[in-house]
Amino acid sequence: MRLQVKGRHIDVTDALFSYAERKLSKLARHLADESWVELELIVEHNPRISENQVAEATIWTKGPVLRARESATDMYAAIDLVADKLERQVVRYRERRSRRPGGHAAVQHAAPPEPVATLPEEDESVIVKTKQFNMKPMGEEEAALQLELIGHDFFVFVNQDSDEVNVIYKRRDGNYGVIEPARDGS
Repeated sequence: MRLQVKGRHIDVTDALFSYAERKLSKLARHLADESWVELELIVEHNPRISENQVAEATIWTKGPVLRARESATDMYAAIDLVADKLERQVVRYRERRSRRPGGHAAVQHAAPPEPVATLPEEDESVIVKTKQFNMKPMGEEEAALQLELIGHDFFVFVNQDSDEVNVIYKRRDGNYGVIEPARDGS
């Protein structure tokens, strides 16, 4: 497993890097050698945010891309939280993968955009982040697995049956819903 640690509004000291490496190395037993982990350490400068030390991690595997973001008042605590969250995701992915017929790995893709933590000024909303990612065709069951792995409310994917962009989301009753595009006159 390869690890890259970056800092935004913070210098990544040798002590921070060593600590992150030690905490995230626990994931190596669950991941293939060619897996790559990118950890971004961020200090938010918004005075409204008390937990302004953020650790955001992305793991690229043969299968899905796993992401986690945690914040705390201390950077070491944020790293602890994100490492624990990633370990739960990796274990859950491996368990589900072993239960799938044929045990095939999921198709690699990038995660959907994450919600922005800052608040807009007064009643004015603005787009503060735009993200692009590759979408490879997959079935609805695989999309549901990806939705669970990334822990978001929705997941955008290309449906392998219709070759259309679909959105899968978790319903309040615990089931899933799929939004498909409709053509005029259909």
